[in-house]
Amino acid sequence: MSDRFNNRYQSILAVFLIGTLVLMGKAAHLQLIDDTYRVKGNNIAVDEITTYPSRGFITDRNGKIIVYNNAMYDLMVTYKQVDAEMDTAKFCQLLGIDKAAFIKKLNKNWRSGRFSKRKPFVFLDKISARRYTKIQEHLYEFPGFFTRLRNVRGYPFPNAAHVLGYLGEVNRKQIETSDGVYSLGDYVGQSGLEYQYERELRGEKGVKFMLKDKFGREVEAYDNGDSDIPAVSGKNLITALDIDLQIYCEELMKNKRGSIVAIEPATGEILTMLSAPTYNPNLLAIGPDRGNNYKALERDSLEPFFDRSVMAKYPPGSIFKTIVGLVALEEEIVTIDQKVTCKGYYQPGKANSRKFGCHNHEWHVDITKAIKHSCNSYFFRTFRDIVDQYGESIPQKGLSVFNDYLSEFGIGKPLGIDYPREKQGNNPRPKYYDKIYKNDGGWNSGKIMSVGIGQGEVEMTTLQMANLATIIGNKGRYILPHLAKGFREEDGTEIRKNPKYQKIQQVSVNQAHFQPIVNGMEQVVLAGTAKQAYIEDIPVCGKTGTSQNAGKDHSIFFAFAPKDDPKIAVAVYIENGGFGGTYAAPIASLVIEKYLKDSIRSKKRQYLEERMMAANLVDPTKP
Repeated sequence: MSDRFNNRYQSILAVFLIGTLVLMGKAAHLQLIDDTYRVKGNNIAVDEITTYPSRGFITDRNGKIIVYNNAMYDLMVTYKQVDAEMDTAKFCQLLGIDKAAFIKKLNKNWRSGRFSKRKPFVFLDKISARRYTKIQEHLYEFPGFFTRLRNVRGYPFPNAAHVLGYLGEVNRKQIETSDGVYSLGDYVGQSGLEYQYERELRGEKGVKFMLKDKFGREVEAYDNGDSDIPAVSGKNLITALDIDLQIYCEELMKNKRGSIVAIEPATGEILTMLSAPTYNPNLLAIGPDRGNNYKALERDSLEPFFDRSVMAKYPPGSIFKTIVGLVALEEEIVTIDQKVTCKGYYQPGKANSRKFGCHNHEWHVDITKAIKHSCNSYFFRTFRDIVDQYGESIPQKGLSVFNDYLSEFGIGKPLGIDYPREKQGNNPRPKYYDKIYKNDGGWNSGKIMSVGIGQGEVEMTTLQMANLATIIGNKGRYILPHLAKGFREEDGTEIRKNPKYQKIQQVSVNQAHFQPIVNGMEQVVLAGTAKQAYIEDIPVCGKTGTSQNAGKDHSIFFAFAPKDDPKIAVAVYIENGGFGGTYAAPIASLVIEKYLKDSIRSKKRQYLEERMMAANLVDPTKP
């Protein structure tokens, strides 16, 4: 028993002695030979470095990239890690700044709460890739400074500026309300699709953990990078835009004020949407010249920042007669064959009362011919009959019925396009007239009859006009207009569009009532007020409008084509363009032919194209 105990005791003792010798040897090795942990012991921080995701690209409906990313760099600094003995002269020479600028950029208002001496902040932003290469070679000489890659936008086409929008630096309010998503110096979508789809395009930031020495120099990745959180790239936005059509429309609208909106009737997808005058989106790309470019555009008297496609509220003029006709048919105010006599004017009162002029056309017109000839007399009378259908003493009731139809057609409310700043137009209701005629003996259908021809208080956006053309072309059916077809993930997976923009809407007008209106619109182009919009092998249905104005009248046209199963609906509004058939109708027809046939084919129409592109309606001193 004693021998066995002694043997066990000796074995345990031997194990302890061997273990002690191993530990002593390892300690000696670490202290005398291997300095790895001594170096790491001198490290003073594990820095969290934000890594920025690649912002999603934007493409047109055919896959052409219309917005991409350009590399740009920010030079960051941590104040507490800056070496007071650094070669400031060399550093300033590398950056192209003087010493005064260096001092100003390094010293901040530390009491403001915006900056910390222990946390990195932007010392110099918007550094180009070329300058970055020069700086990076020497950055190791300047502890506390490091670079951060940023993606800013680039545009291969100088077009679609309003639709695409631009990026800008976040403000304090955006930071405070972002729940940590944004921080000082971040860029965010400020307008257009960049603003509308900011959440999807921006991606998600990541974090890289780095060990740094007491001089602020990166030593190595913390935990071999296993603790890093990778940035997630933004989704690529696939738009409904046809960039080639957009470019063509902008060429047609050069030296003009107004807008064009074209929609694919079957889907509600917006093929082109522009406001003129426009500008090159590259002017507002993040860079050293951006500030001056922005100020110049802001000072421009033609207001290129004002998006006339969705923000301008225009009197629709005679295109509004199509709605008056549809409502009258649905409410059984008129029939398809019923004729009205027009002697070239409408006289609402006694024989000596004022006469309201009309176009020179045949005297007896039904609803189809009234559309063809844009007969004011017909629609003055018809609108008044709608308003007075429950009695001349209670026009409020009849107007309310009319207002409800207008709402169904998307007038007087935003359509809900996936785009910011859309205005609602104006659908004037009884309360509105009760207020403005309060001290004028009240109102009746005669006092507001100008609404029947698209004048007076009714207002529409160009987008709403294009949507109206869609509704008529589809005989009452439409899908809400939208700019996004969907998204594509980084791995190529496609995400479908919002269900809101797939739902079919239907107005409460019998489908049969659309046919005489459509036939009339076809006659407008064949033999009416828009013969310049005629295309030999494309049945175009359209309606001109001329909106009265204090200066020169506005030129308006909306259309769809082909007549059966339309592939495009378009609205064109030319400020101070005069009669609707002069500029708006030919321009719309060129847009239709370009989209459906890819070119303007006949010499006659090529001449028309040249004339429209050359027309200068901004500077009256030029042809």
